[in-house]
Amino acid sequence: MTEYEIQLTPLALEMLGDVKDEREKVKLGDRIDKLKTEPEKQGKALVDNLTGFRSVRAVGQRYRIIYKIDAEKVIVFVIGVGRRKEGDKRDIYTMLEKLLGDE
Repeated sequence: MTEYEIQLTPLALEMLGDVKDEREKVKLGDRIDKLKTEPEKQGKALVDNLTGFRSVRAVGQRYRIIYKIDAEKVIVFVIGVGRRKEGDKRDIYTMLEKLLGDE
């Protein structure tokens, strides 16, 4: 079984750094680490403005880890980490759609 390298973008590192609770931070780190094996079988494929990315739940159901797989290079790029707050401007999906739309 192939093991993927994990790379966190500067944005993902910043978002992870913004998590205040150390226990949640550790759980998020452990969940990201699990993406090393079979990341394509984890989480779900996203649609619309986030097509090409995948999302996996972490720390109960509160957080989402958004990532993209580069199978050729055997790398998982973690794009963002944040809380799912539907309808809130700080919702992880809303924030990433806005940031990725600006590129």
